[in-house]
This record gives sequence, C-alpha cells and structure tokens, in this order.
Amino acid sequence: MSDVLQKYLPERAVAPCFGLIKTHGVNLKIVNHRVTRHGDYRRLPNGLHQITVNASLNKYRFLITLVHEIAHLVAFEKFGRRIKPHGLEWKRTFQHLMIPFIRPEIFPTKLLPIIAQHFKNPKASSSTDAKLSIALKAFDETQQNEYSYVFEIPLGSKFRIYNGKLFQKGKKRVKRYECIELTSGKLYLFQPNAEVELISD
Repeated sequence: MSDVLQKYLPERAVAPCFGLIKTHGVNLKIVNHRVTRHGDYRRLPNGLHQITVNASLNKYRFLITLVHEIAHLVAFEKFGRRIKPHGLEWKRTFQHLMIPFIRPEIFPTKLLPIIAQHFKNPKASSSTDAKLSIALKAFDETQQNEYSYVFEIPLGSKFRIYNGKLFQKGKKRVKRYECIELTSGKLYLFQPNAEVELISD
C-alpha cells in the first residue's frame, strides 16, 4: 500500500497517511475521475471502512481529500453515527488529523498560509473554498485550458457545465453568482471557482 501511496501523495506524507490507514482499518480504493466528488467514505455491510479517492487529483488535493474522508470515519466512530457529516465533530477531527501535515516538508510554502486559513473552519469540500481550490489547481499536471472559472467570465456570458446544461451568468451575491439555466429559466447559484466552458455567440 505504501508503494501505491507514493504515486499519489507528497513524499513526506506517505508514511503518516499509511499509519492512519492501518490504524483505522481503511480499505482504500483509488478510482477513476468523478466530476461530482473528489472522494467518499462508506461503512460497508460487513463493517469494513471503505474510502475512495479520485486518481486524477494532484498530490496535495489527494492528501487533503484522503484525510477529509478518514476524518469522517474517525468522527463517526468517536461520536456516533447521528452526527452531521460535516458538523462540528467532523471539523474538529479533520483539523486534528491535518495538523501534522501542514508544514513546508509536505506543502509548497505558498500554499501553507491558504491551507492554514482553510483549516480554521474547514468546509464540506475543498472545492467550496474558492481561494484554496484555485491555489491547488495550479499544481494540476494537466491544465484544462478549455475551461474558465465563473468569476473570470463576463457578466451575461453563456456557458456549459460538465453535464451539458447551458447557463447565463448574472450578478454576484455575497459569495456566489446568480446564473440562469437557459432551458428552464431557473436560477442557480454558482461558486466563483466553478469550472465552466464559455460559449461564444
């Protein structure tokens, strides 16, 4: 397992992550890219703990995602299954598990302050923290140049998302953008770092 982890994690994170996997009896599956999630945790009917993480993630996002999912397992085991999946118990557990990794031997120096800020109050997904998501994307091996962030495209622009639906960008609320789905006329809110395909008229 540690040989496999070396391919997906920063070098200095391999041993501590392997330790977490062994300690908590994780059955780790590295899977093909899923658009809607980076990873997930499930307790199987036989009692085993299965965690899946996308193989397509860069090593820093892979590390955060893996620890995020292990935090679900640990929080449920410690506080019971009735807790909210991303409630206070999970946040505290995630913070506690991540602290040993937030250091320059593991993360690039320019990422450290952004990661430290994120972990003051971790979100349900690193993708909903626009600043962290954009900073992590800079380390992707294959930059998807055909995609833009919602915050970058002009007001009134039309764009397509991963499932083929078409939208038009509207005004910004406090943090997210109002966008109209062109087929139904329904209003949706988009994170500023949502990746979309800009359509030229």
